[in-house]
Amino acid sequence: MKTTSELKYLLNTGWKLPFFTIWTGQAFSLLGSALVGFALIWWMTETTGSATVLATAAMFEFLPKVLAGPLAGTLVDRWNRRHVMLVADTVTALATALLIYFVWAGNLQIWQIYLVMAVRSTAGAFHTPAMMSSTSLMVPEEQLTRVQGLNQLLLGVINVAAPVLGALLLAFLPLHSVLAVDIGTAALAILPLLLIFIPQPEVNPASKEEAAGVWEDMRLGFSYVWRWKGLRNIIFLAVLINLISVPAITLMPLLVKNEFGGAAMEVATMQSSWAVGFLVGGILLSTWGGFRRKILTANLAMFGTAIGLLMVGFAHNIAFEMAIAGIFIAGAMNVLMNGPAFALLQTVVADDMQGRVISLVLSLAGAMTPIGLLIAGPVAERTGVSPMFLFASLIFIASGVFTYLNHNVRNIEDAYETSRTETRNATMVGSTPLAGD
Repeated sequence: MKTTSELKYLLNTGWKLPFFTIWTGQAFSLLGSALVGFALIWWMTETTGSATVLATAAMFEFLPKVLAGPLAGTLVDRWNRRHVMLVADTVTALATALLIYFVWAGNLQIWQIYLVMAVRSTAGAFHTPAMMSSTSLMVPEEQLTRVQGLNQLLLGVINVAAPVLGALLLAFLPLHSVLAVDIGTAALAILPLLLIFIPQPEVNPASKEEAAGVWEDMRLGFSYVWRWKGLRNIIFLAVLINLISVPAITLMPLLVKNEFGGAAMEVATMQSSWAVGFLVGGILLSTWGGFRRKILTANLAMFGTAIGLLMVGFAHNIAFEMAIAGIFIAGAMNVLMNGPAFALLQTVVADDMQGRVISLVLSLAGAMTPIGLLIAGPVAERTGVSPMFLFASLIFIASGVFTYLNHNVRNIEDAYETSRTETRNATMVGSTPLAGD
């Protein structure tokens, strides 16, 4: 929902050059961060050989984003988003620089890695909603789905390339030199942010008067989501899907070993098939852009994901090749579901609420991963992994049916169009309506 001043900015300067200059810098920064992550995990693996150490490191990387997310999103909506990204990128680079010093001095310890991981993760909790909410102010609404497709494609490329590049660099360079790559990629992200203007949302004066402080702002964010039935239902679906599907994908190596009798090569083949599907989905979404109604693209992709997971679940009775094809379909459909879903949030959520809403979605969905794994582990020991894929496919089918039948979800974009005029009128009388109420 862009203001007149922001639309003039887009018309006068064009959106592609400024946005993609920032986007490219951020892409290099993400790659650098992925290289650091791989290098540290491999160092801890070689040094300790401890599964507990690796699991603890994963928690220090994961938990700060989940716990800090709601507060970070609230602050992003209060602060200048360009400044938030600048500080977050700078803090990330400084944390890596501290780690480089520890390595260079020859006294690197595990607790120091945990600390740096936690700092970098916390910085990411601020950076992600700041970048996503800035995107909706810099990119025309009809291009948001394509941009999300590019984001998903980028993640797929990084997931495939970072381990390979990290392994190559570690083969020829010492650890501190590999970590130094992250400093250079962070500089590529910081420089465009110093030079390029990013529009800021116009805060509803009525909302500004209501928000006496940070915690009140956070409460208003939760209230905004809770009162909007369509948005609330979409977030519930995201949480449910993550709770059920992520553990199944995570336990894929166990599926290959126990139910197909496969070894490392077969596991790599399955994981590569997922990654290639992710890449294909990103290419398709970034070029096609999806249907005009973003919710329709995401809805159909739910059924497509269900088909892919169903093929994996039944494949142990048929053929390993069927599982490879199914996981490829699931990977591609995952992009076609998540990309339009995030573009939908960037379109329908009020600009001055996007930091809070996006952070809430990421935190709630992310929190489901450890919960789902805690449940899935014992279940998989009893039933095997294949039934988990079958159950996940049923969840996607149920979610797709619910999305199609539920009026508040299916028509969320229509409600948003109607609310534009209502919001402008409400601003003049001191209240903010919610689309779908």
